[in-house]
Amino acid sequence: MKTCRDLPTDALATLLARYLMRLSWVADGEAIPGSHWGEPEAGLIGDTLYVRGDTPLHSALHECGHYICMDRQRRSSLHTDAGGDYLEECGVCYLQILLADTLPDCSAAALMEDMDRWGYSFRLGSTRRWFEEDAQDARAWLRAQRLIDEHDRPTWRLRDP
Repeated sequence: MKTCRDLPTDALATLLARYLMRLSWVADGEAIPGSHWGEPEAGLIGDTLYVRGDTPLHSALHECGHYICMDRQRRSSLHTDAGGDYLEECGVCYLQILLADTLPDCSAAALMEDMDRWGYSFRLGSTRRWFEEDAQDARAWLRAQRLIDEHDRPTWRLRDP
């Protein structure tokens, strides 16, 4: 499973900066502030994503996706639990896969395999099948929010900025 320490230095911080987010590295063995699922999963408080070296990359991208996909009101009081409805959660999952392709030494395919290993569950049995065959609602929602373009590329915008 790819972890945050597997990325080139500053790659994740550079991605987050495009969304006006900050990255905070937590020392190995220390508690991760704002982690909804507990260590080593990423934490989210305000505009800051907290990770350790052993934080799975899919977790960091998922929490980043929540920040991007939530409305301004929820972002203003964000602490640990991103909330959101079913369709937004689908959008987050879809977006995290797209974001993986924007990082050096990473790919959507590898991230989807890691998501399956972690335990994401989709109706069709795998992340890849969901992404390729069953994610039309997520894609449409992301487009309606102007978070991806007509070619399924991130627009580098926040929902309801």
